Amino acid sequence: MNASAQSIDRRRFLNWAVHGLGATAFTSLLRAEEAVVLRPHLAPKARRVINICLVGGYSQIDSFDYKPELTEFHGKTPPGKKPEPFFGRVGLLRKNDWAFRQRGQSGLWVSDLFPHLAKVADELTVIRSMYSDTSNHTPALFMSNSGFQTNGFPSLGGWLSYGLGNASGSLPAFVVIPDRRGAPSGGSANWNNGFLPGEHQGVVFRSSEQPVRDLFPPKQVPEEAREATNSLLAYMQQKQLQRLGGVDDILGARLRSYELAARMQVSVPEVADLDSEPRRIAKSYGLGGKQTGDFARNCILARRLLERGVRFVQLFSGGPLGGKPRTSWDGHEDMISNHTREALRIDQPVAALLKDLKQRGMLEDTLVTFTTEFGRTPFTQSPSNKVGLGRDHNGPGFTVWMAGAGLRPGTAYGNTDETGHRAEENRVSWHDFHATVLHLLGIDHERLTFYHNGIQRRLTNVHGHIISDLLA
Repeated sequence: MNASAQSIDRRRFLNWAVHGLGATAFTSLLRAEEAVVLRPHLAPKARRVINICLVGGYSQIDSFDYKPELTEFHGKTPPGKKPEPFFGRVGLLRKNDWAFRQRGQSGLWVSDLFPHLAKVADELTVIRSMYSDTSNHTPALFMSNSGFQTNGFPSLGGWLSYGLGNASGSLPAFVVIPDRRGAPSGGSANWNNGFLPGEHQGVVFRSSEQPVRDLFPPKQVPEEAREATNSLLAYMQQKQLQRLGGVDDILGARLRSYELAARMQVSVPEVADLDSEPRRIAKSYGLGGKQTGDFARNCILARRLLERGVRFVQLFSGGPLGGKPRTSWDGHEDMISNHTREALRIDQPVAALLKDLKQRGMLEDTLVTFTTEFGRTPFTQSPSNKVGLGRDHNGPGFTVWMAGAGLRPGTAYGNTDETGHRAEENRVSWHDFHATVLHLLGIDHERLTFYHNGIQRRLTNVHGHIISDLLA
């Protein structure tokens, strides 16, 4: 017990224990409430997920989808029917800006854009035939997270929280760690609960002195005012529940959130304290590095959250769109400078995360996903007679990868056409991707539903097939 706790007298302790947020913490500790965990439909291969979401659209043909034909086609007009890119400027074809090599024992093709990830290629399960129904940033990002192009639908993390419950008594089931440079396009709509109860919304952790905003009361608020506020809040909640006959889903979710917030006042400072990490671990992630420091911290924090029972952690690489220099993977003007900068931030930390999870035995039941809303065009965003430096949005074909529980590592699935523009062989939609993720977690995507506005809603809408060829 610390000094401040020892200094609390009996009267103050009892006053704290019966009012507001203190009351929820006190009663939760007294009854030692167990976390609610629901029974999965199938035997799960994975028990937890980390999603690394690259905002802005990274280039598949400069990373994991090797197209040697592009060297031959460089400077030529795209073959076949004229493409319809998002910004309508179809320049000449451009070869890959980073050299590709076959990596590891699997021989998986990975470019020099990601030299650290190339060293763990044998852990990756690459999908080269993703496609999206839109090449517009915000709708495409919504689709990658929720399966729908519009906001108001629950994200994957929210569905997992709803379907599997919270495995931790002191931390949320779904945690989001945005890029320190700012929120992605669409902001918090990417991790909201939609029509699910409010407790299933992602809780944002930040790289700051207080990782969770407003978790602790302002220090300048007098104790008497804080106690009075908590007392009034508790009184109002009690009256509301009495008026509604003791049942109200929205208020119940809010009260459960208050209970969790009280427990988080103890758990969050501990999980966010990275000083306890061994120096060799911190160094392997690049913690403290000029380029790698931010994302290294996020990756270590994600692993620590999973160790303590968090179900789904989402890391965003890339902040707000637009502006110069860009703070996302949206390489319209200059692919080389844009992707070099962004890859330096995440390559070493993500590779270290995979290695760290494996050496701890966690990769066996942890699913890691590496996604983006769409890819980049093989032709440049330039006048039709020029080879420019940038690439446009490319929804018809792009690449994502997964690693970990239940997958066939060191493999690639599907193909785009000869230039890397359109997915052609074994095309994979976001609904297929989400159905497969849910399957690995023991959930039948057709049975995970929530009744809303007369419809049994689900993450995969009325679509989705499990990609069985990816499974071990």
